[in-house]
This record gives sequence, structure tokens and C-alpha cells, in this order.
Amino acid sequence: MAEMTEEQMLSELKKIDTPSITNVVATYPKNPLCLGLYNPWTENWYTDQSVRCMYPELGRTVGYAVTCVYGLPDPNFSRLSFLDVIDALAASKKPTILILQQKFPPELEGKVGLAGGIMTSAMKAAGCLGVISNGPSRDIDEIRPMKFQYVLSGITPGHGDMAVHAVNVPVSVAGMDVSPGEIVHMDENGACKFPADKIEAVLTNVKKLLKEEDIKISALQKAKSAAQIKKILSGHAYAKKNK
Repeated sequence: MAEMTEEQMLSELKKIDTPSITNVVATYPKNPLCLGLYNPWTENWYTDQSVRCMYPELGRTVGYAVTCVYGLPDPNFSRLSFLDVIDALAASKKPTILILQQKFPPELEGKVGLAGGIMTSAMKAAGCLGVISNGPSRDIDEIRPMKFQYVLSGITPGHGDMAVHAVNVPVSVAGMDVSPGEIVHMDENGACKFPADKIEAVLTNVKKLLKEEDIKISALQKAKSAAQIKKILSGHAYAKKNK
């Protein structure tokens, strides 16, 4: 691959779907194009089914992770506010994706319409492209024209008093553990993460893998018999038997 800047590589990664990114990050550890960055089952490097993409029409989104934790106000801790989140977004490499962990009591966790139009406008102005959160949000119709992506557990119209508990700490959201500065890639399938120093390796390998898959998919679409299908899939994970 010709030498590219990180910004250019991120733009290229944005053209690729998230499941393909997972394939080279960790999903197929026996494939030579898979980087094997995590044990695919035991490590929390991609989101689970508890969240969904609010604006699938926006396509893929990729950026550097900035993190924060929200919960109920704590009378013993009031040092942080949303403006500290904005400072963290502004100080990070661009573009950013905010990974927002919500820590609310069970009876409230489904009723927190956390980030509305004002918060979203501020985050976008600070270079943020989207939010991933283990809880709900609100103002979905107001935010849609902003072309700002949300991956959430759902939506709800209101909330009560809430507070920022931490900024730029390791967080866990929807089965994905994220540290500040990691790369997060998301689309309507969900999200995954990987270290920022692996951008070039991920991009190089995923492009090679997609070329291989395109050849196989094209051949499968033309196949007329089980024998032809077996020949095309020979050596692939789909054809391997458990021992």
C-alpha cells in the first residue's frame, strides 16, 4: 500500500463494513489475513445485540475513542461536567467517537434520554462523529439532519438530574471494552475496536480479504450444484469439520 496519512487510512476504512473489519481484527484467527488482536470469544472487542444503530442511512463511521461515564449526581463528587467531555473531544485526534457508559440504577437505566439536540450539536462542533452508549437517548428526529451517528440501547423522551462521573477512562459498553485513543468502527451491524497503531495493518488486510471474498461470492452466485459449491468453499472455515 502506498504511504498514507492516518486521516487517509481512516477515510478508506470508512468505505468498509464493520463485519469485514472484525474478520481481520480477530474473528478468523486461523486465516493468515486475520491479525488475531484478541481472542474472539473471551475478549470484549465488539458490541452485542443490546444496542442498535439509529441512523443506518449514514453508513460507516470510524474515529478515535473518547470515553465518559454518566450516572446519578453524587453529593460527594461534583468535579466534572459535560464541558469536560467537550474538552476531551477537542483535545483528541480527529475524528472522534464518544463511548458513553451509563451507570444508572436498574429501575432508571431504560428511561435516561441522555444526549439530546444541544449536547449533540456541541459534540459535533468539537469534532465528534457519533456516540455509542449502553443506554437510551432522545431527540432522534432533531438529531437526524445533523448526520451524527448514534448506536444505543433505544430511545426515551425524558430524564432527571444526572452527572459526569469520569472522562477518558476505560469503559465497557454493550459488551465492548474501550480505552481512550483506540479506533472504533461502526455501522448498522454494531461496532468494534482495535489499537490505533494497527490502522495500516487492518486496512491492508481487510482490502486483501475483501478481494478474496468477492471472488468466492461471485463464483457461488454462479454455482449450479452442491459439487461446485463444495469446490469453491474447499479450504474455507465453512468446510472444516470439528475434530
